[in-house]
Amino acid sequence: MESTRELFQIMTRRFGLLNKNCCTVGGNDITPVQSHILFEVDRQHHPSIQQIADTLGTDITTFSRQVQSLIKMNLIKKTPDPTDRRISILTLTVEGKYVATTIDQQMNAYFDEVFSFMTEFEKETVLRSIKLMNEAMAKSDNCCNPIIG
Repeated sequence: MESTRELFQIMTRRFGLLNKNCCTVGGNDITPVQSHILFEVDRQHHPSIQQIADTLGTDITTFSRQVQSLIKMNLIKKTPDPTDRRISILTLTVEGKYVATTIDQQMNAYFDEVFSFMTEFEKETVLRSIKLMNEAMAKSDNCCNPIIG
């Protein structure tokens, strides 16, 4: 019988490989971290750099370098907040929106394929279990804050 940690290690490794392999769009190689940034900028309404860094649990220096690379690729735009010019707001460019949408479609196709090996009941059980796990992890003092979502 596999240990709980072993089960999570295997699943995390598979997600890591999936992330590594998923993200070439329109000639751009997108790293897993960049993919997460695009996803969050798309999901949140005009977020600040700090909000996205907090959501992803990344220190601001490392995060700023990632944002700069996405700006150079013309996937993200950084503009000063009109109410406080010290704060930078992130938005997707048209190309960035295309890349984020394409990655989303690729990931959804992958999940559809994985879930095709399960019954509808098994799929619902897995999704319900993941939701419960996410909620429990959010309550833990040892984990996962300030990740939102």
